[in-house]
Amino acid sequence: MVSKSEQWLPGWFEDVPVQGDLLLAFSGNNVLKPDNGWLLAWGGPEMGDSRPEALALGTWNGRRLFVCTLPDSGLPGAQLVTLRDALLVSPEAPADLLSTGFQVLQWWQDHRYCGRCGERTESHPRERARWCSRCNIPWYPRIAPCVIVVIRRGSQFLLARSSRVTRNFYSLIAGFVEPGESLEQAVAREVKEETGLDVGNIRYRSSQPWPFPHQMMVGFFADYQGGELSLQEDELADAGWFSADDHPPIPPDTTIAGRLISAMKQEIAENGSDAG
Repeated sequence: MVSKSEQWLPGWFEDVPVQGDLLLAFSGNNVLKPDNGWLLAWGGPEMGDSRPEALALGTWNGRRLFVCTLPDSGLPGAQLVTLRDALLVSPEAPADLLSTGFQVLQWWQDHRYCGRCGERTESHPRERARWCSRCNIPWYPRIAPCVIVVIRRGSQFLLARSSRVTRNFYSLIAGFVEPGESLEQAVAREVKEETGLDVGNIRYRSSQPWPFPHQMMVGFFADYQGGELSLQEDELADAGWFSADDHPPIPPDTTIAGRLISAMKQEIAENGSDAG
């Protein structure tokens, strides 16, 4: 069986799609998913008469692959799947491809005009960028660094429920990095702001691109150092300390939050109540 990483080979080229090329199609924040798999065929019946601007994403099993927006949400033979559902509850989804495709598409739409002078931008001839000929500057896809952290206190770890997310699971403290901050400083600040807690021994664990809209989630472990829970109500509806075998529903391992929690459970199992 071919793995997802072997199927998709990321790449960039200026060619336009032709009959037989593959297409990842979005309608708003939804993926247009055919009955079989996640990709359409360019010029296939699901597209109808639509031939929109399409951007290269590389190849899928050797076939050229593009991403585009299709305006008709009622295309025959395709269903609408929200991008968040595809990444959170569809383990068979090619998460890296969907995430990259959505971010590339949003960047292309957001940078049709130069943010400095307002001139209409053009495709860069050699790389994935929009080019302003008046300012002679490129506009690359935006990446917003965001920290996410699992905090350990002895044999327990902190889980929190967002006040803005309706899904029935608890997750981790996260937030965007401010100008002039290191990633570790951002972790300590976000935890203090949202929970009132002090943390130390902040250590990098892993990262994951997250297309809502163009984040790079940088995951950390940290140890509780002091303070009492005092929640920032516009960010958190609830939070508490939980053990590895007694906690509320958590995000799946398709997300960095789920993987960080699983890794913390393993660390606690290996060294008991000793933090760090």
